[in-house]
Amino acid sequence: MTPTRLIFGKGVIEKLPEVMAQFGKKILLTYGGGSIKKIGLYDKVKELLSNFEIIELSGIQPNPKYDPSVLDGVRLCKENHVDVILAVGGGSVLDCSKAIATGAKYDGDPWELISYQAFAKESIPIVDIITLAATGSEYDPGGVISRTETNDKIGYVDPHNFPAVSFLDPTYTFTVSKKQTAAGCADAMNHIMEQYFCEDSTLLNDGFMEAGLKSLMVNAKKCLENPEDYTARAEMMLDCTYGCNGIYSLGNSRSGWPCHGMEHALSAYYDITHGEGLAIITPRWMKHILNEKTVHRFVKYGVNVFGIDGSLEKFEIAEKAIDETYKFFESIGIPMHLKDVGIDESRLEEMAHHVAVNEGLENAWSPLSEKDILDIFTASL
Repeated sequence: MTPTRLIFGKGVIEKLPEVMAQFGKKILLTYGGGSIKKIGLYDKVKELLSNFEIIELSGIQPNPKYDPSVLDGVRLCKENHVDVILAVGGGSVLDCSKAIATGAKYDGDPWELISYQAFAKESIPIVDIITLAATGSEYDPGGVISRTETNDKIGYVDPHNFPAVSFLDPTYTFTVSKKQTAAGCADAMNHIMEQYFCEDSTLLNDGFMEAGLKSLMVNAKKCLENPEDYTARAEMMLDCTYGCNGIYSLGNSRSGWPCHGMEHALSAYYDITHGEGLAIITPRWMKHILNEKTVHRFVKYGVNVFGIDGSLEKFEIAEKAIDETYKFFESIGIPMHLKDVGIDESRLEEMAHHVAVNEGLENAWSPLSEKDILDIFTASL
């Protein structure tokens, strides 16, 4: 069961004071590099919460960092006896806030929680206002935290990390750049694909995921053509919100999320945009794992998502589906080679080894060895 309350639509932020009052008076306000100030959201939040005590943590980066952001947030919460965290921004701000929320209620090193050496017993409540449609962190219990000195990027999932309330106003995504709109679409599409490509599924889940993929592809293009298309922004936002909640794949067998496992190394080592890394890796992973065991899923994907002729030979359908996936990402302006985002061959072996040791992809739906991972990285150059 998802305990998060979603408040969706234009102008819903007016409900913020009554929502925050449920949790207390001392708020840690977390945000990133200042975009919320440019669009007037920061001033609106401060105005609405003028009767609350607000402590601020700004400067949270994409691929949020354990040091300084998580550690600074934990310190601020403990020093100020914070009642509730208000995360305003995209998924990175919210992911970081989740780690802060559990870390602030833990006596040891918060990294012990993030790396699953220990488990949280409680957390500070989190409310969020989302300004970027991408990660789905507003409706799930997970977040991704990077530790720069060890090149670790860990998906930290804990039931305490579900936000209490998420405010989703599509108008706050109107000013998102084309680059981040496209990357957000790719991120959300891969969230669905990671759940779609599995051993056992249901007609209901497959239909839900296929509709989600088609919706993302249609609406991302509309958002790129007209950034203030409210209907397109709203539908894309909801597509993304469902991404990692488990709704898309309730009852399906697990896939191992191999593309995320591989991309985490790319963005940990090189700090690239997560959605772009996923878009580059995904078609190469698809080609690499295509075989007699996996082809049936690619056939269904190709026929139901891209409308490929189902009477064609199965491997022809699969190849066409993979090509269409690549072409779509390319069509929305995503760079489709690692070299385009500053990654060369110099550390591919090191990254492949890191993934093989840390991500457990030998247990994925289509198992990946260290050599498989390196081959996929090499094909992505």
